[in-house]
Amino acid sequence: MANARIVQQGTIHCFPAGLKDEQGRIVNAEVSAVAYDGERLLLASDKPIPGERRSAVFALPLTPEGPDDTQLTYFTQPLIKQATKYEDFALTADGRHVLATTGFDRIDDESHALNDYNHLLIWPLGEPDRVQVVDPDPRDGVEGSLELRNKLNAALGFPYYKIEGLAAIPGERGDGLLLFGVREQGRAHDDFDYVSRVVGAHYEISESGNLVFIDKMREHYAFDPSEHPAVRYDCGLSSLEYDPYHARLYLLNSYEVEEDGEEHIGGYLWEISLEDFRAGRRPTLVTTPAGTELEFEHKAEGLAVLDHDRLFVAYDNDRHLGLGSIDERDERHACEAPYTILEITVP
Repeated sequence: MANARIVQQGTIHCFPAGLKDEQGRIVNAEVSAVAYDGERLLLASDKPIPGERRSAVFALPLTPEGPDDTQLTYFTQPLIKQATKYEDFALTADGRHVLATTGFDRIDDESHALNDYNHLLIWPLGEPDRVQVVDPDPRDGVEGSLELRNKLNAALGFPYYKIEGLAAIPGERGDGLLLFGVREQGRAHDDFDYVSRVVGAHYEISESGNLVFIDKMREHYAFDPSEHPAVRYDCGLSSLEYDPYHARLYLLNSYEVEEDGEEHIGGYLWEISLEDFRAGRRPTLVTTPAGTELEFEHKAEGLAVLDHDRLFVAYDNDRHLGLGSIDERDERHACEAPYTILEITVP
């Protein structure tokens, strides 16, 4: 059973303090996606970060002292700025390309006004200027990964869903198996259930550097976190992450519930070997070194493997400003995103 201990915590300044949107409202950092390329952390907010020279996607070096937000750079390529509500990043199974997905949680088939919420993007590692849309609509002038949305519709079987996880693992064919983690599914955005469900399809990287699906999108995995006695609240999947060092998959859950007039946020981390994943076995809840369940005090939304032994967890607490044990301060600034670095041990 894997256990984890906190080795570092803090906050990242994602944009200037006091930044306001076009309506004059203070912008809030809501980091929902993270990846690591061996030198830099790549992060994304699921809300836009206004400014011509800013975007919801940005990178910063990871030093021994932690993330260095004094060297933060925004990805301002038009396609990257256009896509809205980023939910997860992944590296391709060979580690040579970055993938970024939005939530796919809304669409307007008549006007295409909501197509920006339906994007899967790919670019070579370190070369965001070469970004492309994966599985685009074949019609000229229609933006978004709408062919991919059709595949997700068929695989999921619900009129409403939200994608929050993305991971590429070695597959049985092509260049790998791309997995999408589903957090919500139901009849509508106000009539859904939280789920932990994974669908996917095998893919190849084309000569032009785009990702092409080569078989049918289908369900590959699902589990119910509430079946574990340590899980206190109704959870949904919030991130997927492939660990190439140990041939395993991490599944991140988070919750946000109101009980007796009090808001509760938090999350749990699970791990499973690729062998057990393919066999449909239950994942294992990651614990503390003392053997008790590891329960995050913040809404864990982004997860990245840093090296053989460490994980980076990013939190999206929405407008909840409390810092808890992360800092001596009671509250963060709206421009700050809290994070935790974990050291993982597998007996």
